[in-house]
Formats: sequence, structure tokens, C-alpha cells
Amino acid sequence: MRFSNFLILIHFITSSTGFAQSESRQTETYTDSTTNYAEIAGYGSTNGHIPFWMQANQFGTVPLLGPLGSARVGLEHYWALPPTTKRNVWRVGVGAEAVGNFSENNKKVVFPQLHATLRYKNWELYVGRKKQWVGLADSTIGSGSYAWSGNALPIPKIYLGTTRFVSVPFTKNWISFQAFYSDGLFERGRPITSGLKFHQKAFYLRIGKATSRLKLYGGFNHQVQWGGKSKYLTAEDGKLPDGISNYFHAVAGTIGGSGPDITHFDSTSRIGNHLGSIDAAVEVETFGASIFLYRQFVYEDGSLFYFTTLSDGLYGARIRKKNSYGANFEITEGVFEVLFTKNQGGDIFIIGNGKYRGHDNYFNNQQVRDGWSYYDRTVGTPFIPPTSDTKWKWPMYADNFTSNNRVRLYHVGMKGTLFRKIQWQTKLSYSSNSGTYLERFVGSPTQFSGLIAMQTKLDVLGGLTLKGAYAADIGELYRKTHGFMLAIRKDFSFY
Repeated sequence: MRFSNFLILIHFITSSTGFAQSESRQTETYTDSTTNYAEIAGYGSTNGHIPFWMQANQFGTVPLLGPLGSARVGLEHYWALPPTTKRNVWRVGVGAEAVGNFSENNKKVVFPQLHATLRYKNWELYVGRKKQWVGLADSTIGSGSYAWSGNALPIPKIYLGTTRFVSVPFTKNWISFQAFYSDGLFERGRPITSGLKFHQKAFYLRIGKATSRLKLYGGFNHQVQWGGKSKYLTAEDGKLPDGISNYFHAVAGTIGGSGPDITHFDSTSRIGNHLGSIDAAVEVETFGASIFLYRQFVYEDGSLFYFTTLSDGLYGARIRKKNSYGANFEITEGVFEVLFTKNQGGDIFIIGNGKYRGHDNYFNNQQVRDGWSYYDRTVGTPFIPPTSDTKWKWPMYADNFTSNNRVRLYHVGMKGTLFRKIQWQTKLSYSSNSGTYLERFVGSPTQFSGLIAMQTKLDVLGGLTLKGAYAADIGELYRKTHGFMLAIRKDFSFY
């Protein structure tokens, strides 16, 4: 079955099994959360490399090398349109976040957020960069969603979608959805491709009111790299299929395409590099806790349709306490996850044969050889890292983006309070890494990466937040590293 029919099937399945959150009554006054802050921080380590959990899933704002100093400022504000409205149905907003990192050999400023936004009720249209989490998974102390984890700088795009789950009319708040559609551009000066375009969409359903004890979720996300130029498997001028007709092929995931730039690879595959996940989750509310169980099924070249990659994906469970008893030490939230990507449909690929449709080669693509990356950082799970992160010890797989996409990961995340005034969190990750099918690691090297972070409020200058963290990498994939971070932050409001 073609990929477009596959997406239609997934849409039908999620429409039948997804769960929802209620939309507010018509009398709701719409408000927008903002974050305005200034922060200075310092990072140090034992060997000049910042530990994994200090720089992973930080939206590309923490470099790989240190020691370094960092200065950050974030500003965001929304105004009601017209100004006299009481419900704030229409709002316009702008936001910017700048991060300056300064080390002995490098000085750089990045903008993880820079956007102009128009909102109507629980919908928004924005242009620019904005931090975003995609997928049914924990986004705070988890390992990160498979396809879109927050590990790289946000890709600039035009985005239309919901800001939360929105009730489906005539369902009495029992069925709601969250969805978006967007198009953007990858960075200039990629190692292999240039002028690469980006398409992304997602659709999720939830059944159950916001107050229901049981809520079921289902949906999918779909990402495409397309257009631009590459020196691999393209026409003589190096152009990848472009134009409006090929855009629709990229959006639908159909095989084919049109124009002089179509090669045999394009006509037998599809336009662009496609990947994503199909997600399902269950949330159970008890008197004392909220329990969230989730599963992300990964897809990249159609193997999932033939059920050959069912074992691959992200498995997770989160428990969040609802009550605090004021103890000197409390765990308020815990996450346990398993990420498995070693199957990939097996090590044999025969086109047209579902039984042997293997070599999915996650985050690599033979046209887009610089892979599922943005500024040399993995856009998806950070546990499928760029070759540049591991080539100090392990062989490079051709000139593909990653040399290690066959991973088994066990991850624990926890957070809580200490002495009722200190907030703490920890991330502990242990992985077994097997390289790729065409360039296997010897002996499946293991890796432990951990972090413990704390912060507390100080009654100084109207309220400051003091933050500190220790992290370590111990294993065979990355260099043995111990690192420290110390920061002070001031939050403020324009209101």
C-alpha cells in the first residue's frame, strides 16, 4: 500500500481510538502564558566536553565543548485585539530569546525563539522560531520524543495549529483534538545538501473530558525534508524534486513526482526524506496521582505498515503525585522509558517485499546524507547522535549523518523537593549501542549518562533563582566526562 493510503489508515485508526480534552465554555477568557527572564550561567568539565545531559534536549543552546559562560534573555508578550475586549478572543504576540555562549575559542549568539504570532481562541498562526514538543511523551524529565525531542534549535517555519486540545463540536467535550500544519527551511551551509525545505504536521485525538478518570490518546506526526540540492542520487544539476506538484507528493507521502529532476530513486521511493511516529497513550487519574502510559511506533520507509518494525519505538510510563505532605525529601514525579531501535525491519531490504523490507537506517537518507539534523544536532531523540559526537573512537558510516542508530536505552527521570525549599531533578540513562547494519560497532558498547540538578529561590533583588547541576558520562560511546553548571536567573513580568 502506498504511504498516502498508510496515512489515511492511521488517521482512521486514531480517529477511532483517540481521546480528548474538553474545550472551555463560550464564556472563557483566553489567556497566554509567557516567560520573561534573564540568566547567567557557567559550565565546566574535566576534559573540555560538556556532559550529555547538560547539552541534550536544550534546543541547541548549550555547546558540546567547554568551559564556557552563557548569558540568556527571553522576552514574550501578547496583546488583545481590540484592546478593549474582555475575553481576549483575538491576540497578537511577539517573542524573542537570545543565548550568548562565550568560551576561549568560540563566541556565538543563537536565537532559540524569534516569532510573531496571531492567536484566535485556542488557535495560533506564527512565523519564525518557537520551542515545541511533538509526540505523546513526557517533555520534562523524559529522554525526548523519537522524532522531535527539543535537542536542536527550532527550525524556522510558518505554523498553523492549536495551542491545546480543542473540543470537537457536538461531542459535549468528550472528544477533542490537537493538530498543526507547518512548512519551513533548513539552515544554509549544511555539509551536503543546500536549500533544503521542511514540512511537518501532526494530529492527535483524546477521548475523555478533562476531569475524566480515564483518557485515551492517539495520533501521528509526520516530518519531511525535501527540495534543495544534493550530490547524491539526483539529476545532473544536483537538484532534488521541487515545485508545487512535488510539494503535494511530499505532503501526502505518495510515490512518484513530476519534472526533469525526478530520478529512479525518486520514482521508486517518494519525494523527500520522511519520518515520524504513530503514538498511543492512556492516562489514569487517581485520588493521589496521575498515571500516563505511552508508546511511540516509529516509521521511516514503510516497514511499519508490514509490521516488521513493531518492536522499535519509545515505551514510557510517568507517575505524577497530586499531593505534597511537606516532607524534607519528596519525589513528586517519576518517568521510566525504554527506547529500542535495533530492529529496523532486519538487515535485508528487497523493494516490494514486505517480509524483507529492512535497513530502515533511522535518521539517515541516501539523498539527504546530512540526515535528520539541524546545525549538526539530531532533531529527534538525542540517543541517535551525529557521527561527529562519536567518531573519536568508532568508525564513520560512509558520509551519513549518524553512525549509531541501533540503540537500546533504559531511562529514569525523577523530580521532587528537598527541605521544602529546594527543587531537584535527575536523569539517568543507560544504553547499548550497535552502530548501523552496514557499519556495526564491535561488541555493542554501553554508555551511562546521568544528571542531578537543583534550584532554589533567593529573597534577593526581588527574587532570584539559584541553579546548579552535576552530570557525568561513563562508558564506551562518549569520552568519560564529569561536568558542573552554576547559574542565577531573574524572572519578571511586563504586567
